[in-house]
Amino acid sequence: MPADQVIGYGPAMPLIRAAGLSDVAEYAYAATVDVPSRVVFTAGACPLDGDGATVCPGDYVGQARQVMANLAVALDSAHAAMSDVVKTTVYVASSDQLDLGAVWQVVRDAFGDHDPPSTLLGVTVLGYDDQLVEVEAVAAAPASRDDDSDGQSADRGSVDR
Repeated sequence: MPADQVIGYGPAMPLIRAAGLSDVAEYAYAATVDVPSRVVFTAGACPLDGDGATVCPGDYVGQARQVMANLAVALDSAHAAMSDVVKTTVYVASSDQLDLGAVWQVVRDAFGDHDPPSTLLGVTVLGYDDQLVEVEAVAAAPASRDDDSDGQSADRGSVDR
């Protein structure tokens, strides 16, 4: 891509490719958020089913798929979407780059053409038994998405750990 090219999903969130940095990375190097926007901070999405059990023990890809599905639900509950995500941090309980790469591919696929800046980390351990993957996100959604007719934010549920 050309140097310092601004791409993105509307004027409220340009994703920026920086001149002088490799274009090998499958994400933008920076993003800006214009106001008015509503900023959404997610907790780390975990590979848990509706009963709180860790899914797919030992399977990085299976857990990554559940994590991204759970992230989409959390964002939706905050009246945001995957296309509103400005940055992610992806945690993988492994020191093997092949495991990190496999998880990263699932994360990238979940975002489609939207490629927000991201950090991918191999870590020693995560919080739940048998947990291998966790993804947290920051999103910037249009300010009007969460307004009800009375001006109050609608309660669409919550995901607690």
